[in-house]
Amino acid sequence: MTKIDEVERHLFFEGIYLKYGYDFRQYAEASLDRRLAGLLGDYQASSLLDLLKRALREPEEFRKILGSLTINTSEFFRDPTFFKVLRESVFPVLKTYSKVTIWSAGCSTGEEVLSLAIALKEEGLDRRATIHATDINPFVLKSAKTGIFEASCIPTFNKNYAAAGGTGTPSQYYGAEYGLVRFNPDLLENVVFSEHNLATDAAFLEAHLILCRNVFIYFSRELQERALELFARSLVHKGFLALGSKETLRFSSLAPNFQAVSPGENVFSLLSRSEPKP
Repeated sequence: MTKIDEVERHLFFEGIYLKYGYDFRQYAEASLDRRLAGLLGDYQASSLLDLLKRALREPEEFRKILGSLTINTSEFFRDPTFFKVLRESVFPVLKTYSKVTIWSAGCSTGEEVLSLAIALKEEGLDRRATIHATDINPFVLKSAKTGIFEASCIPTFNKNYAAAGGTGTPSQYYGAEYGLVRFNPDLLENVVFSEHNLATDAAFLEAHLILCRNVFIYFSRELQERALELFARSLVHKGFLALGSKETLRFSSLAPNFQAVSPGENVFSLLSRSEPKP
């Protein structure tokens, strides 16, 4: 892998932030360096400064670069046992509320949002729940809004849906044609898609459940802490936070604010809200 110069990396992300407002400055360096090395090869650029010039002068090129900087891998009902925990330990509590607000942070291309919408529907929560699906990348949000995917996703969908405790028939949720599948539009009726940057933006709702799965693995420790503070301020008392299977609260100063609901699946309940730093 091409060795990334530390000074050039710093200047590259400062330039991106100043020009476009996307803040990657506190993402994990090892992960960023892999993506930057790939970009240098793709563009046959001699340095990150050359790549930065192109990104600053050509917005369409920046769009392509942004797609490489953000990780947009997702899967329907990813980690099926997690969705079983939602059904068994989280949804029964959400049913005690007349209105439910859910935040899917880092929603990528929408597979998790649709999985969540299906699970809510089967548990009778779809009409009272609003899902706020956010991501830093406006281009993946545009894709997520369509509910259209390559047909190659269906074997995984069918398998994971059953393992996640699905109570219906997988095919009732989508129609297939010309190598594509379109998920039923009613699944996205109560989903609000919007841009949100966990590195720079503030809290914007009061949620009963926040999902931010497989995002922290790309953040530095400082950025993880900022995001956790944001989530703690955004959750109602006893609200739920779900992280990815390889993520943890263990080293956070906010760990005492949360109680594990299902340690194996990283689902936590908020015991006390975070106070803004002075």
